[in-house]
Formats: sequence, structure tokens, C-alpha cells
Amino acid sequence: MSANERSGHAIVLGASIAGLLAARVLSESFAKVTIVDRDELPAAHRHRKGVPQGEHTHGLLARGRQILEELFDGFIPDLVALGALPVDLQRDSVWVGDGHAFPRTPSGILGLDVSRPTLEGYVRQRVGQLSNVEFRQSTEAVGLVVDDASARVTGARLLPKGGTEIQLAAQLVVDATGRGNRGPTWLAEIGYDKPAEEAVDAVSGYMSRIYRRVEGDADYRMVIASPSPANPFGGVLIAVDGDRWMVTLVGCDTQNFPPSDPEGFLEFTKRLSHPAIHELLSKSEPLSAPMKMRLPVSVRRRYEWMKHLPEGFVAVGDAMCAFNPAYGQGMTIAAVEAIELRDCLRQGREGLPRRYFAKAAKAIDVPWDMAVGGDLRFAHVVAPRPGKVKFLNSYIARLYGAAGKHPVVAKTFLGVANLVMPPTALFKPGIVARVLLSGGGKAATPAIAATARPRELEPSST
Repeated sequence: MSANERSGHAIVLGASIAGLLAARVLSESFAKVTIVDRDELPAAHRHRKGVPQGEHTHGLLARGRQILEELFDGFIPDLVALGALPVDLQRDSVWVGDGHAFPRTPSGILGLDVSRPTLEGYVRQRVGQLSNVEFRQSTEAVGLVVDDASARVTGARLLPKGGTEIQLAAQLVVDATGRGNRGPTWLAEIGYDKPAEEAVDAVSGYMSRIYRRVEGDADYRMVIASPSPANPFGGVLIAVDGDRWMVTLVGCDTQNFPPSDPEGFLEFTKRLSHPAIHELLSKSEPLSAPMKMRLPVSVRRRYEWMKHLPEGFVAVGDAMCAFNPAYGQGMTIAAVEAIELRDCLRQGREGLPRRYFAKAAKAIDVPWDMAVGGDLRFAHVVAPRPGKVKFLNSYIARLYGAAGKHPVVAKTFLGVANLVMPPTALFKPGIVARVLLSGGGKAATPAIAATARPRELEPSST
């Protein structure tokens, strides 16, 4: 759409990855897009207060990389120049499922290792270069403006820091305010029901630390050692910009949370189902103290089930579905939602919320089922376990064993996990045959024995 064909004003509440990507696609059809955020946004690629998890390990799945390459010309070369590392997610990774290390063979499933502040800073810079996009910083969103006669949201109520409340008119308001969003409350204030919610608490905690990365200190760029019911300790290590390793350790259930002291942090890595992280950290220089975070509750807001929706309002990112961050899905799903929003807008603006929420729900279904299903493998997680979940978890446990032996099974699993293959790929005859013939179903024992440690860390607020 040319600049002359764009019309109207869209407001995006929140300058997170989700909000920035929404603004990018809205800039194609709206004459003006305003991004509102309560933070004073950093000019450089630095951590900011509004992203409390920004200093922890983040993952950009293969599907997320594809979308960002589509939305931003030169995305990969630009990020590489900033220190990011392109990766083949099978060849360049030590990927361990239930103690079974996958064969490291080329897969063509491509990701990008980059820190959250660098990625968000780059996207914010590129979006800010668009001629019809502006930022309103240090401004809090406090509600919606509605026209009762037309049942349409017509703007947002904003409160600048140190100022008085104002109203900003728009034809579309996008809630990208993250996990702590008040979108459902705002809808209730203008006479609509709140969307139904589904919530699962994985009762997990994690601890992250940054280390110096030295040329030649490892022949991989990532290690993913997932926790399992037999070994509820996990770890992720990623090579990122700034010649750094970002490491996040995960413990499932409160008595298994990683400790906060440096010695305990390293000792915890002995509990993981593969020795790679322990071996590397034992010889690497720490650049930060361990940083704590309690994994927040996963929440899915079912806007698509609402009988009555106002025109002129949609939600994206964590404001619609906040995943367990241990699965690294959030940024990629935000990118997928941006594409769905763009495609729905190309069909017209009337009826946009209904069309968009339905399409977004379908895009969320697979990663939500994967993440929640993974959480429900653990007995301490309180939630219903329908037969479908029990069957899939049993099958995935056997599939991990087969993936440790067969590169094609590992590639298929990674393709589905990275949203570039459909879940049905896991049930193709050749994959099922290998899963059944490989036995599996029993988690491998940790590669390094570890003594039990007392509980040292209670859940913290997020």
C-alpha cells in the first residue's frame, strides 16, 4: 500500500517486541502509528525497566527469524554486525531431551542467537525510522475511549509522567502491554465482559548468569538440556552478542530452584542431564552475578470466545497469551501474530477484531499445547490432564529416545518446536516407526552425578 493510500491513526500501547512488530505492520495501512510506553526508551541496545526478563536468556525460533527477515530488509546482516550469531539449530546445538542428546547434523532449521536488549533495540530503531511512526515515552496507558453509539473503541486514555490525563483518538488501539496488562479491565470499564482465561503455573524458578565467550572455547553455539520428571533440572546456554555466553538454569518445583550464590550456581550445573554446560562454565569467566526470576504463570486470554467484541481493539503478545518463558516461544509468537494482524487488515478494517482473534488463536494453539503439555509432565503442576495430553506426553518421551539415535527424528522434532513444520510431521509413518522401534520412554540418567542440596530459594515476584 502506498503512502497516499494509508489512512487513519493506530495506537500501540507498549514498545515491547510484540508492540514494535505490531507497529511495523500497522505502518503499511495507517497514515500514522503512535507507540506509547511508560518507560523512557533507551537510545542504544540496553536493558530497560519495562522488560524485567530482558537480562535472561531469550530464544528466537526459526519461524520468528523468517518473519523478521521478511519485515526488515537486511535483518540478518545487520544483527550479525551487532554481534548476533546465525545458527543451524541442530548442527550448532547440543540439544538434550530427557537425557538423550540429539545428533548434531545439518538441518536447515535456522535460528539466531542474540540478547533480548540487542534484538529489541534493533527492532525499535528500524520501526522508529518509519516516517509515519512516532513514540510517546514516559506515558502510561490507563484506559480506552469508546463511542457508545457505534460500540467502537475510538482511542486511548493516557497519563504522561508528571502530567494530567489526556485522550488520544484513533481508529485502532492495540494492547501490547505485556503480562501485567489491564486490557480485560479496560474492556469491563466500557461495558464488555472480560475474556475467559486459562492459566497454568509450572512452579519453576530460574537463575541466569553471563560469562565471557572466548574464541574456540566450544564447538557449539547453544546447549539446551531440558528438565524432565526424572531429572527436574534444566539449563540453557546461548552464545550472544558482545562475546558472551548467556546461561539460564531452571528448577522445577520450589525445592529444586537454582541457588543464587556463585558457587551454588556452578554446582547446580552438575545436576543437568548433559555435562556440556558444567564443563564450559568451569573454565569460563563470569561477567555478572546470578540473576533470579520466578517463572510466571502461563496465561491465555480467550478473546476469540467472546460473544461481543468492540471494533477498534486488539491485543498482541503477552497481553493475549503469556507463555512459560522456559520454552522460548514468546518473541516468535509475537511475530506470528503481527503477520496475522497484517493479513487481516488487508481484508478490511470492519470486523477486524473478530477475524484477527480467531486467526491468532489458531496460531497460538500449537505452541500453547506444547508448552502446557510439557509443564503437565510434572506431577507438582496442578491442572487437568485430559487423555490427549497424557497420550502426547507419553509419545514425546519415546520420541526423545528415538531423536537421540536418528537425525531425521531430531530434525522433525526441532522443526515442529520451531513452528516451521506442522505437528502432524511427528506422526508420519517413518517417524512413528523409528519411535516405536527405538524403545525409549525412559529418561537417560544425568551425565554427572550430583549430591542433593537443601532448598535455598523461594519463589519471587515477577
